[in-house]
Amino acid sequence: MKRLTIHDLKTGDRAEFSKTISEHDVYAFAGITGDFNPLHVDAEYAAKTRFGARISHGALLAGLISTVVGMKLPGPGALYASQSLKFLRPVYIGDTITAFAEVSDLDAERNRVRLRTGCTNQKGEAVAEGESVLLPSKEP
Repeated sequence: MKRLTIHDLKTGDRAEFSKTISEHDVYAFAGITGDFNPLHVDAEYAAKTRFGARISHGALLAGLISTVVGMKLPGPGALYASQSLKFLRPVYIGDTITAFAEVSDLDAERNRVRLRTGCTNQKGEAVAEGESVLLPSKEP
């Protein structure tokens, strides 16, 4: 885990993190957040919805993006200023999700980096897209 400062970054830098979403992940997230929406935890209920099966919490995807920015780009010591996220497709248990962050703008004077962020599934389909603003660590 390298700690990147604003001076180490350049437009177009990119990092990713992949994870297969398990039933345990969905239940653990529900337990941590208290979000027991039946779309996520009740197979019988979810089967009758337009999704046809249980789906992951959207906020779990935001957590995967947090892993990318907090551990890889810009990495440890970075501070989130904002995150926007639009959910495009459902994520099912068993889907492999790749979260990514790509530097789109740098403001060295204010020590801020703007990142295009999102997630794709194992088919390469976009399931979420958004933007993050972070304050990278000032120390390498």
